[in-house]
Amino acid sequence: MSTKGSRRQSSAPTIADVAEHAGVSPMTVSRVINDHKTVRPETRERVEQAIAKLNYEPSPAARTLAGAKETRIGLLYSNPSASYLSEFLMGSLDQASRLNVLLTVEKFADDMTVDRVIDHLHRARVFGVVLPPPLCDSNDMLAALKAASIYTVAVATGHIRSDVSSVNIDDQLAAEEMTRHLLTMGHKRIGFIKGNPDISASERRFAGYCAALAEAGVPFDPALVAQGLFTYRSGLDASEHILDQAVPPTAIFASNDDMAAATMAIAHGRGLDVPGDLTVCGFDDTPLATAIWPELTTIRQPISDMARSAVDLLVQHLRNGTPADDANPAEAVTHVRMDYQFVRRQSDAAPRRKPRKR
Repeated sequence: MSTKGSRRQSSAPTIADVAEHAGVSPMTVSRVINDHKTVRPETRERVEQAIAKLNYEPSPAARTLAGAKETRIGLLYSNPSASYLSEFLMGSLDQASRLNVLLTVEKFADDMTVDRVIDHLHRARVFGVVLPPPLCDSNDMLAALKAASIYTVAVATGHIRSDVSSVNIDDQLAAEEMTRHLLTMGHKRIGFIKGNPDISASERRFAGYCAALAEAGVPFDPALVAQGLFTYRSGLDASEHILDQAVPPTAIFASNDDMAAATMAIAHGRGLDVPGDLTVCGFDDTPLATAIWPELTTIRQPISDMARSAVDLLVQHLRNGTPADDANPAEAVTHVRMDYQFVRRQSDAAPRRKPRKR
């Protein structure tokens, strides 16, 4: 359990002190105070003993902490893609408003520690959080949240864990479908820009690209693959590298729309016509996909709907009275697989019969 309670302890014990002493979450202490029937007898006894030993007197806030009107959830983010984050935030805020819950948005900056974030959440009385990429794959963050008994829903993770609820799509299948589409159009040299290696969905998308090539009997060429970070800047560097090859590709599939947009910018700068000389495809279908020219062929990941689903899972869990430290974790974990959609626009075409002169 977290040790922050002892650092904060003063003459008057807090609900966090009681929770630490009893080995449960503050939410569980609140449920005992409010006489919720969902608390196990042995857990209730430990909490009541801790309350008596510490001479804790519940405040009005503690008595309403578990009430529906006081439900508070958090959104932790560190995503460098503004277009992705905007879609995610809008979905989260919309669903939180619909369910009458308070949403605390917290940025996990480079200079912050996991302990500091956990402390912020506890001070804000947040007992459930949504984690978009890349935090959804942070073992340190997930472990700290679990230790603090903060229920977590990981969104868009490529690794499904038995102890963490999740909302995702089948990234590998989606990338396979996009790559098959390019192969069917006649492309044989297909470049690929990988996503941030710290995000598990990146490897799933790359696996889909490789699987489709193998299925079609097209040899994998590592020279046509470049590492990106899901940022526009990284897309510029990656596409430059791929297009500098002696025999450049006729198509480039980028792991997100930001990097695909950067690829188009590089192509236009080199005098290449998109899609006449170079087909460019992306992933996510953020607003950027229709803000560039030509409009982007991409995979629609329902980012806003995934955020809404994650908020739903959190609120259902918190209002049903099944805290993670008071129930079999397997019974409290839910996985939601949402549908993706292939969206064809104007950025793809069959390769030219005669290669363009460089």
